[in-house]
Amino acid sequence: MADEHQNDYMDEEEGFKTPQASEKKKKMKKKKKTTSETENHDEGETMEINVKEISEKPDRVPPIVAYFASGYDPCAQSGERESPTVTVYRNKLESKKRLQVVVSPPGKSVEFVGSNYTGEQAARQTCVYKLGVLDKETQTLRILPIAHNKIFRLEPRVKTKETADSEASEITVLPGRRERLAELDHEFGTKKAINQEKKRRARNLGNDPDAQKSDEDKLDKVDVNQSALESTASMVARNIPPHDASATNPREAYPIEKIIESGEWVFLQDIYKLLGQEPRAPTDAYPVFVRNRLYRLDDIKDDAEKQSVCGVLSFLTHLVKFKDMNSMDGFDSAKNHKFPPIVRQKCKTLFKDSDSTRIPVDKINLLISYVLVLTLHVDKFKTDPEDIAKDLRMSSFDLRKHFENLGCKFSREKSTFLATLPVPLKFQQITRRRKR
Repeated sequence: MADEHQNDYMDEEEGFKTPQASEKKKKMKKKKKTTSETENHDEGETMEINVKEISEKPDRVPPIVAYFASGYDPCAQSGERESPTVTVYRNKLESKKRLQVVVSPPGKSVEFVGSNYTGEQAARQTCVYKLGVLDKETQTLRILPIAHNKIFRLEPRVKTKETADSEASEITVLPGRRERLAELDHEFGTKKAINQEKKRRARNLGNDPDAQKSDEDKLDKVDVNQSALESTASMVARNIPPHDASATNPREAYPIEKIIESGEWVFLQDIYKLLGQEPRAPTDAYPVFVRNRLYRLDDIKDDAEKQSVCGVLSFLTHLVKFKDMNSMDGFDSAKNHKFPPIVRQKCKTLFKDSDSTRIPVDKINLLISYVLVLTLHVDKFKTDPEDIAKDLRMSSFDLRKHFENLGCKFSREKSTFLATLPVPLKFQQITRRRKR
C-alpha cells in the first residue's frame, strides 16, 4: 500500500501524474480558449498565444485559398504598380457551394481562373482544410475553415474578344429574376446558353436610331432574291424533319441518321429486349402503331436490321408520349411513361420554346412530321395512316395533309388508302390568293 501511495504522488518528469495535475487538465479542457506555447529555436524565446477557432457562417463566405499552378507570382512583377484584381463568384440559385475565383493582373491579356466544380477540385475530398492566422501583437492564433474544404488551382486563360464583349454586355439591366438567371448563364452556363442569352438581349434592345440607320444602309446594298425567299418561307411553314430533296432513294430522302443520332440508339433498346423475353411482357403501354407491328420483328433474320427497326419504334413511342404529356386529352396515358434523359432533352429542344411551358402550333406540326417519317421507315415507305392517326388523336383526313407536306402521294389498294413516298421529293406548292 505504501508503494501504491508513493506512486500516486510521483513527479510528472518520471512519467506519472499527481491528482492535482489531472484535475488541472480537466479544467483546461472545459475552457473554450486554450493556451499553448511555441518556441523560436533561432532566438530561444517562447510566446504564449490564445487559440480561437471560428466556425463557418451560412451568410458569409469563408476564406478561399488559391495557388498558381504555373508558379506565376503577379505581386512579384516589377513592371506592375497596381495589385491584381481578385473576383469571387458564387452560384446563389442552384448550388451555394459552386465557387469561381478570377485573378486579373493589370495590363495583361492573361487571367487566372480556378473553380471548385471542374477539374481535380470536382473530385471527392477526403480531408478537411483549415487556415491559421497568427497575430503576434495580440498573441492570438485564429483557426478559420476554408470554403467547402477546397483549394483552388488557378489556371491561365487568355482573354478573347468574346470574353470582353460578354463582360461589356453585363451593363444591360434586366428586371428581377431574369437578371439573376442571365448572370448565372454568363458565368456558369454552357456556350449554347450564353449565345441564346445574347440573342435574347439583342431582340430586347428597343428602338436604337443609330442601329436602325446602319441596318437600313446594309439592307440597301443587299440584292434580294424574291423567289428564294418564297421557297424558304414555304419550307419553314411545312415544319418537316431534315431531308434531301434530290435523293433517289426513299431512305436517303429522310435519312434516319439525322433524325436519331448515334448516341441515342443505346437508350432505344426496350422493344428489342422485349422480344427476347419469355413470356413477353404486356405491351398495352405502347402505341397502337407499335403493337400492330411487333409480329413483323420476329420475321427479320438480320439482327442489325432488327435492332434498327426496334430503335425506330421505341423513338416513335417516346415522341407520341411526349405529345400526349403536353396535351389535355392524352396526359393520363403518358404520366407514367419513362423517358431516357437524352431523349427527353432532345424533345424539349426540338418541340418546345424555352420561355413557354406549352408546345406551340408550329412545333406540334414538326413533331407530327417526325412521327410520320418514322412510320414510313418502319413500313418501308408505304404505310396505312389509320393506326398512327389513333395514336396522334387526329382524324385520317387531317393527317393526310401532313403526309402531303412531306411529299407523299396517296394511292388506293383494295379498300384502304396508303401513303407512299416517291423520289425525288416534290412538295406541294402553296397557293396564294390574289387580291382583287
